[in-house]
Amino acid sequence: MDDAPRPAPLDPARTGRLSRAEAVALLESGDAALQSGDFSDAAIRFSRVIGFDDPAITGAALLGLGEARYRLDDEEAARSAWEHVLQLPESPATYRAWRNVAAARVRTGDLVGAIAAYREADKRAPEEDKPEIANRLGWLVKETGDPKAARRYFAKGRGDGPLISVVTILIAATVIVSLTALLSSEGSVLLETLWLDKAKVAAGEYWRLFTVTLLHGSLIHLALNMYALWIIGPIVERWYGPIRFMLFYLACAAGGSVASFIASDVPAVGASGAIFGLFGLLLVSSRLHNPVDRQSRMLVSQLGMLIIINIVFGFVIPNIDNAAHIGGLVTGAFLGLVLPPTRVQTMATLWQRADASGTAHRASVPAFILPVALLVVVVVVVAGLVIGTPMRIA
Repeated sequence: MDDAPRPAPLDPARTGRLSRAEAVALLESGDAALQSGDFSDAAIRFSRVIGFDDPAITGAALLGLGEARYRLDDEEAARSAWEHVLQLPESPATYRAWRNVAAARVRTGDLVGAIAAYREADKRAPEEDKPEIANRLGWLVKETGDPKAARRYFAKGRGDGPLISVVTILIAATVIVSLTALLSSEGSVLLETLWLDKAKVAAGEYWRLFTVTLLHGSLIHLALNMYALWIIGPIVERWYGPIRFMLFYLACAAGGSVASFIASDVPAVGASGAIFGLFGLLLVSSRLHNPVDRQSRMLVSQLGMLIIINIVFGFVIPNIDNAAHIGGLVTGAFLGLVLPPTRVQTMATLWQRADASGTAHRASVPAFILPVALLVVVVVVVAGLVIGTPMRIA
């Protein structure tokens, strides 16, 4: 049993200079009083700390005092406390103070002031908080009569990135290149430069593993693939972000192309391998990580049957590169297995308690997982090239 004397709890009514330990203890006891609903006591404890010579500690005290006053229905005093935080040097309290000031301005009808405050908060917000702030800004600028800016903010809040998404840019590039190859007088040259010519891949023209996705054998082939990409691409981009979407697309394209490279010596065109990879990614990620995305739930739930039907058609209908479909599908499924969505909540994070600012948790993935997963894909692709090259040279 520990018989050492314990220090007596600090009396917030005691005058005199506070030590750092005493100031921190008062902050902690003020937080505890807030949690227990004793808002008056919390206000007293936070007030005692205000003026401490460390701006971070004073900022935290003002932030807590504002929360206590707000819970006591003293909105004006709460807003004043939060605004005083903004007059201090930057500290961890600054971001939360801007958010609280923004919300207070909304409650008083000062929408323009609220927009300005949320924009300041957005500059300081951690990455996981930015979608929520973007959605709030979207509603505010819509209310003030700027629907174009509102669309941009809502797109950012959904995780779609810029108004012109990576998916849109990719589709536009594919359509332009495919139509040029199909319809122009120089199309045959473009076709022979970019398609998956197996002998030339074996000779070292490895860019063809990727450029094959820009070409299609007919207008119907192009339309079907681009429609599929238009439907599923934004889901991947919303779940993982634009940069990861593009990395996944390229990885799945390489996986599909190297499977085709091994399976046959016939030149191939089309983005089907990469698109099947996105199918596999969404199917496995949705079943394993359970992202909370009502907007996509119905479509993703049908992917399994859609994949089976297309694979069966690939074996029945001639001239379909089923090896590319399966290679892309397996690549995407692997990526979905090891990488949970980080831009939307999952069932695992939904039930976690939100942080102090009320922000919902999202899946946290160690930084090394993505490069390691892509490295695995690279190793498999290289192995496929090593296996297939002797057959294509012969």
